[in-house]
Amino acid sequence: MRIPPAVLAVTVLVACVAGCASSDDRPARQAARGFYEALQARDAERACALLAPEAAGSLATGGRTCAASVVELDLPGGEVLDAEVWGDEARVRLARDTVFLHRFPTGWLVRGAGCAPRRDLPYDCEVST
Repeated sequence: MRIPPAVLAVTVLVACVAGCASSDDRPARQAARGFYEALQARDAERACALLAPEAAGSLATGGRTCAASVVELDLPGGEVLDAEVWGDEARVRLARDTVFLHRFPTGWLVRGAGCAPRRDLPYDCEVST
């Protein structure tokens, strides 16, 4: 019996998500922590520099810059509880938030922040790509 390529791809993805998490999650944790430290310090330029280009661009709308928009966000943050890394993607759970990151050549950058789970749907994020 031949397995359709789409079914095989989904099976591999599910298996990887279930068991391919990297043990070195410290850089992703540090990036998430750094983003929230910048927000708490109201250092908008640093916070925007820690966002993936698409996420920073999503905040730069209506003639406003990322820096002007990011300081108005009320993202909860909190202590880092855990992190999971799958290749170049990571999820960091904080006490009051979930952050998604991507590893770029320059390091880990935030792709989604202010994220809340939604039952069987993808997370709903205030900042996203």
